[in-house]
Parts: sequence; C-alpha cells; structure tokens
Amino acid sequence: MEEMEEELKCPVCGSFYREPIILPCSHNLCQACARNILVQTPEAESPQSRRASGSAASDYDYLDLDKMSLYSEADSGYGSYGGFASAPTTPCQKSPNGVRVFPPAAPLPPPPPSALAPPPPPRSACLTCPQCHRSLGLDERGLRGFPRNRLLEAVIDRYQQGRAAALRCQLCEKAPKEAAVMCEQCDVFYCEPCRLRCHPPRGPLAKHRLVPPAQGRVSRRLSPRKISTCTDHELENHSMYCVQCKSPVCYQCLEEGKHSSHEVKALGAMWKLHKVVRDQISHCTVKLRQTTGLMEYCLEVIKENDPSGFLQISDALIRRVHLTEDQWGKGTLTPRMTTDFDLNLDNAPLLQSIHQLDFVQMKVSSPVPAPPILQLEECCTHNNSATLSWKQPPLSTVQVEGYILELDDGNGGQFREVYVGKETMCTVDGLHFNSTYSARVKAFNKTGVSPYSKTLVLQTSEVAWFSFDPSSAHADIIFSNDNLTVTCNSYDDRVVLGKTGFSKGLHYWELSIDRYDNHPDPAFGVARIDVLKDAMLGKDDKAWAITEGGITKGATVGVLLDLTRRTLTFSINEDQQGPVAFENLEGLFFPAVSLNRNVQVTLHTGLPVPEFYASRSAMQ
Repeated sequence: MEEMEEELKCPVCGSFYREPIILPCSHNLCQACARNILVQTPEAESPQSRRASGSAASDYDYLDLDKMSLYSEADSGYGSYGGFASAPTTPCQKSPNGVRVFPPAAPLPPPPPSALAPPPPPRSACLTCPQCHRSLGLDERGLRGFPRNRLLEAVIDRYQQGRAAALRCQLCEKAPKEAAVMCEQCDVFYCEPCRLRCHPPRGPLAKHRLVPPAQGRVSRRLSPRKISTCTDHELENHSMYCVQCKSPVCYQCLEEGKHSSHEVKALGAMWKLHKVVRDQISHCTVKLRQTTGLMEYCLEVIKENDPSGFLQISDALIRRVHLTEDQWGKGTLTPRMTTDFDLNLDNAPLLQSIHQLDFVQMKVSSPVPAPPILQLEECCTHNNSATLSWKQPPLSTVQVEGYILELDDGNGGQFREVYVGKETMCTVDGLHFNSTYSARVKAFNKTGVSPYSKTLVLQTSEVAWFSFDPSSAHADIIFSNDNLTVTCNSYDDRVVLGKTGFSKGLHYWELSIDRYDNHPDPAFGVARIDVLKDAMLGKDDKAWAITEGGITKGATVGVLLDLTRRTLTFSINEDQQGPVAFENLEGLFFPAVSLNRNVQVTLHTGLPVPEFYASRSAMQ
C-alpha cells in the first residue's frame, strides 16, 4: 500500500488530493490547486482559437541577439535586464507549491463619445497540466466542466484509515493491545504490560534500545542489509571476487588454494566496475515502484462499489496503464553499454571514400521554433517590477537563437518590446504602480519567429513599499533599521533619496521625527535623481520641499504626491499645511530628505491616502 502513496498526492501542493478533478489528459488535480494555476488569456490566444486560426510568423531581422530594449514614458517606463537565479521572486499570490497567480486585467476606461474604438477582446481561461504540460482550455462552466473523481477520494480515505491503524503488541495471547514501544534489537512490538513482563530494563536487556512504535516501523523498513558470509566458511565475510568463477570468496578460500590459478580482485573494486549495472537496476527499481503504485491504485479502484464513479475514470486509468506499458517496452530493460570494451576503429577505408567524394554546398533551412512556455512558478511582481521566466517546450529540438519579451502599457494598449536576448528570465523595472500588464514572449532563429506564448496578466502593487537608497545618498548619511531610519554625522545639511521613483499615480508616505535639536531645520519633499546632495533640499531647481511649520520632535510629516493633478501637498500630524504647496509637477520624482547630525527621521511607506485629501477629491 505504501508504494501507492505517490499516486494519491497532488503534483501541485504535494498533499493528498482534496476534491480531485479529472483533467482531459487523464491526470488529477485538487480543485483548489487547479484554480490557483489558472491563467487568463485573450480569446485570440486560447488553445482552441490558436488551433483554429494558427499563427503566422512575421519577418524579423535580429542580428544583435543580446541587445536590450528600453522604453521610456515621462521619465519612467520600462527598464529590463536578463534574469539569473538571484532575481527577486516575491509573488503576488502564492499557492502551496509556489505557483504564482495573477489577477485578471482591469477593465479599460470608456472611450470618449467621439472616439470609435473597437471593443476589447474577450478573455478566457486555461491551465497547464503540471505532469504532462498539456494546455487545457476551459469552457463557460470553468472548473465545473471537469468531472470530480469520487473513487480517488474513497481510495484516499481508506488508505489514510489503514495507515492510521494502531500497531499491536506481538506477545499478547488474546486481543492484542496497542503497542507502546518497539525493541530494535529484539525486533518486537510490546504493549506496556508485556514489556514489563518479558523485557525488563535490567541485565543484558538494559542495553537494548526501545523506540516509539511509529519510529520502529520506519526503522524496520529502512534496516540495513546483513553482510553476506562465505558458504564454505560461515564465520568469514566475502572480501574478494574470483573473475573466472564469477563468485565472491573469502580470505580462507584463497589460503586453501581453491582459486590459486584464477584471477582474483577486491570485492569493492569489482562492485565499482559494475556501476552501470547498478544504475540500471536503480532506474528499473524506481520505475517498478511507480508501476507497482499504479497497480495498487487500480486494484483499490476496482474494490469500490460505485459503478458511475468507476465508469467516469476507467478510460483515464486504461490510458495511463497503456502509457506505462509502452514506457517499459521502450528501453527500460534494454542493456546499457559498459566500460569493459576495447574498441579499435579502422578508418582508412572511410577516409579513402571521403577523399573521392565531390561536395555541393547547400543551405538547409531549419524550422521555425515552437512558442515558448511561460513558467508560472517563477513569474512574479514586486512593487513596480515584474520578473518573467520562460522555456522551450520539453519535446522541441529546434535551435533557438534568442527570445523577444513584450509588455503592453499597463492600460490595455499596444505591446512593446522590453527585452531581446538569449536569457530565459527577465526583470522589468520602472512599471506603474496599481496597474495591470499583459506579457508575452516569442522565440526566433535564422529561419524566422515563432508564434507568441500564452499571454500572462500581472498586477503591480497598489501602494509603494520602499526604503532610503544608500547608493545615491551623501557619504555623511548614516543608515539603520533596514535603511528606514537615517541621520547624519555632519553639522551641514545632507540629502538622501528614496529607492523608488514616481512618474504616474497618487503616492503618500510619512516621516516621523525621532530626534530634533531645533537647529537647523530639516526639509522633506521630492527631488530629481541629480539633486545636490550637500545642500538643504530646495536650494536648487531640482527639489520641492517643506522646511518649517511646526516640525518638532515626535511630529509626523506627511508627503502626498499626486501626479494625476501634478501637485505636491504636505501635512503635519495628519493636518494639511495650507493649500497645495507645489503645482505643475511633471517627470520622475524621488522621495527626499535633507538633515544634519541633530536630526533623525524614520520612513513609513505603503500608507493609504489621508482622509483630508480623499474627501477633497470626492467633492471635486
């Protein structure tokens, strides 16, 4: 029964199936796991429409495989770089096995009455089987269109009940009681009365090791194999190997002269020489264990007294059995080449034939690559950055020279190239907050360009989470608290910026005054990336800040940057400081602070818009 356990576990969450459904490819999934790995795609990109219409590859000339495509919009747009294993993978939402699920695209704003824009394409859903990687489309019923595997649920319940059955004492004469311990040396399960009577903790038995019953069952299964001894000399272990007799021998056999004229080698050395055989045996053992698990599962299904449930999954089980049978016949038991061969190649006749040939140079074109597959478990968003990963289909043998990653503008607009190169992972920075982006990728080689992959929808963070940036700050700035708290070791004003820049949307953050000796005044606001770092904020034309107005120790300064209205507003202890401080702001802005050694401030981010501004926006 234990060989069957892998058949009863979901490939996504790794736990026993809960409310399993049967996919058209004959595999099973938990209903919740299937919902987690759903991917929303435009109707034109669904598997059904792709098979119906096909995709034509456009002509493309990509000579620079490693070029980086950059797109900028109002000093903030796309910035991309090839990804590596160290790329951030903070997910938006995460299922038990790490598959990222992204929300559907937000509806587009209605066009003006005068504009005649075509309606947006309808969106459908599909999922990819994690075992055979087959893409499966969903109809209007969604996951309800897949039948529920009631027999699999019954088999799991019976398996868990059998596994949870208590181990019984092996020495009770009538009605064996539940075992309390297991002796590893005696290899016997004891209840408490039998242990006290038959296995007292004194004398020679005091050295025996008693373990809990569950641990004893595991140790029984994992106990090492006994060392083999010589058949002629029972007290001697096998230590040598006779090559002529093809059998292990001991030292006493050699001393008696039974193999005096034979070639004898060390047993360990011969064991290493047969590593290929051992590897094949290990491979067959794993395959046999998997096949045994499938057979046990099929036998458990046959035991179920549910005709409708059996007919529901019988075809899927038959297909899986046939597939397993074919895999056994395709070389699982085929002998593999060993290293015990000395080969001599006589290439003289072949060289003579080659010299007599006349060659005609011909250019054979390779086929167009297959569309790449986006790896959902490695795709994620973090703040206003998105990381995407893809790969070629498992059975594709066509050579690929590079990939092209495209994103739309976050508002349902046209796709733009953000990366062209050989890497299969890319992180795109500088996206807009609280926006929904669609991403797709295609492969290319000298012959042409593949069709696009399925479109993936990604949602950037609604609010910005960031800290101060040590790389762009003045050298006198001192950082602490994971770069959220700053002070200075100079009496002169020094400037420090936040890590995240803004060019679109509404953003709010606060700074609490931890220490303030009343001279000189600190300054809070926004600045360009190239602002002066050794002067008070606002002294040049690249910063906009508040420098006075009730700032004391313990106060909280709020900074509200509204790039939709292009305004900057300040508050102290949640009270707005006068009207709008600055207007007509346009471009890329970074949170900024200037201070000296008499001041220490702490940054607070990811905050909602204050009530005084929200109410004013509602009135307008």
